[in-house]
Amino acid sequence: MNSKLKTGLSIAGGLIVTVLLTILVMPYTTKAHSPEGLVTFQQNGIGLEVAYNRPYKKERQIFGKLVPYNEVWRTGANEATTFETTSDILVDGSLLKAGKYTLWTIPMENSWKVIFNEQMYPWGIDMDKKAYRDAQFDALVLERPVNKLAEVTEQFTISFEEAGDFISMELVWDQVRIEIPIKKEETPVSASTNTLISEQNYSSSSIRFNVTSMLSLVALE
Repeated sequence: MNSKLKTGLSIAGGLIVTVLLTILVMPYTTKAHSPEGLVTFQQNGIGLEVAYNRPYKKERQIFGKLVPYNEVWRTGANEATTFETTSDILVDGSLLKAGKYTLWTIPMENSWKVIFNEQMYPWGIDMDKKAYRDAQFDALVLERPVNKLAEVTEQFTISFEEAGDFISMELVWDQVRIEIPIKKEETPVSASTNTLISEQNYSSSSIRFNVTSMLSLVALE
């Protein structure tokens, strides 16, 4: 075999091995710095679950630098964060159907956009370090105000908190907190039920009318 061909094959083989090792080793390396987190909420017929990765602050400036303003963020690290609901819910007053979504955010100084996307992705960012999210699969986009905190939260945290009639999904890191109100979608009274009630009322009225008429006839006789 030609020596140049052998050299080329050796280089190609080395590159393939390097890429495979990177793909296999990278998740374990990155997760050592940003461990996985799972938060759930189950009550009154509603089930919520968020799976995400939790980076640390480590004395860095987070929002506006490590996480740039006005750019899509995977809402954590490593894989895209996922959000799952077992029932239809209202998120900040807008309907979100039962199902599993990827959860993306666009941090800004005074507010954040929160995005529920119907697509699942192999990783949180692509080879150009841009968010994998494809906007055509956005199921819901909303905007929530930033709450500035006096104390620093070292590790990125997502939690569910009960807030009256609502469940508040809270995203907290550094000195920023975002609160997203969630409520179970109420099942409206169906048209068939309304029709049945109307028919029952009509039947009751007819019975009263017939009884009244019969008593009038008896009185006349």
